[in-house]
Amino acid sequence: MNEEINISTSDSERTVLVGLITPQQNEAKANEYLDELAFLADTAGAVTVRKFLQRADYPNSRTYVGKGKLEEIGKFVAENDISMVIFDDDLSTKQVSNIERELQVKILDRTSLILDIFAKRAQTANAKAQVELAQYQYLLPRLTRMWTHLERQRGGIGMRGPGETQIETDRRIILDKISRLKDELKAIDRQKSIQRKNRGKLTRVALVGYTNVGKSTLMNLLSKSEVFAENKLFATLDTTVRKVIIDNLPFLLTDTVGFIRKLPTHLVESFKSTLDEVRDADILLHVVDISHPQFEEQIEVVNRTLKDLGASDKPTIMVFNKIDAFTYTPKDEDDLTPRTRENIPLSELEATWMSKLGDDCVFVSAKKGTNIDLLKQKIYERAKEIHMLRFPYNDFLYNKYDDLTSNDADE
Repeated sequence: MNEEINISTSDSERTVLVGLITPQQNEAKANEYLDELAFLADTAGAVTVRKFLQRADYPNSRTYVGKGKLEEIGKFVAENDISMVIFDDDLSTKQVSNIERELQVKILDRTSLILDIFAKRAQTANAKAQVELAQYQYLLPRLTRMWTHLERQRGGIGMRGPGETQIETDRRIILDKISRLKDELKAIDRQKSIQRKNRGKLTRVALVGYTNVGKSTLMNLLSKSEVFAENKLFATLDTTVRKVIIDNLPFLLTDTVGFIRKLPTHLVESFKSTLDEVRDADILLHVVDISHPQFEEQIEVVNRTLKDLGASDKPTIMVFNKIDAFTYTPKDEDDLTPRTRENIPLSELEATWMSKLGDDCVFVSAKKGTNIDLLKQKIYERAKEIHMLRFPYNDFLYNKYDDLTSNDADE
């Protein structure tokens, strides 16, 4: 259950990944999670050399994996110039300390890796403050007496009590920074609330979905803008809002940060002000990567997150993207094993979902532009209903201009 990957690397950090097969997480799912972890590592700038999996009822409280597996990992690390080991679940301070003592390399868990990517991607003051807050909230319960490198923004006469230990000083500094960042984010949130109010009563449409499903590419296609899009996880971290006109109908289109399984709770909390765009939206475009083998599980992850945000009851159009990348392998007639997603043709998936959702789903390729006109029509129909409720005196405009194309309206 160890997978070695043939790669060559120069400047990138070489890493190995570690996960568990448990009663709650079978081998297929564990491998899928490690594949996603490898994608996260690649996004952060690391190169995955090997993946380790171990069967266990639950993580070892001292070292996550058992003693024998840790020795096996340690031997591989020492012999292959590995500088970092990443674990697929959150590690306690004790686990990190014990594993570092054994392996003598940098140890990260899934949350710390995601936080590193967020810190790298953050561009605006809002996103940077949100990431910094999440980092400090992650670090606070993990302080140890070895922690001595925090920048001292406060200190000196009157700030350190008699006999105060280093860890107590560091904890106080972090708590002060958390308080300052929360105040800063509240001020930013007030500004954003004013901005949202100033947009008037225009219909708001928000793109939501799992990370790397093509939301930004779709945003660029619909709004004719140049939002940054890349085949990396969390390519978009800052919320982007564009005014879009389909036929004669104007509305606001918002691109938001992508979701992911095992997303740290404090990270969701930190980004709630950004995700207010989702809560304030009138219509959600739930973008799904139909070519992903586990797209249905990704849908569930997004739906759970939307429920946590209080936005699960909004009118939603399911946009199944990347039909150009969809592949499947037909089963042999004598193969009696149950079918998986890899054995089901796209036409069957389309029929199944269209039967389930009716007009609330569409299959597109944002990269190729396939079925984008159909998606625009669906958005137009739903946005028009909301717009007519808010601006009933504009009803005559729809009868007059319904035949216009979006290009005509833009000109």
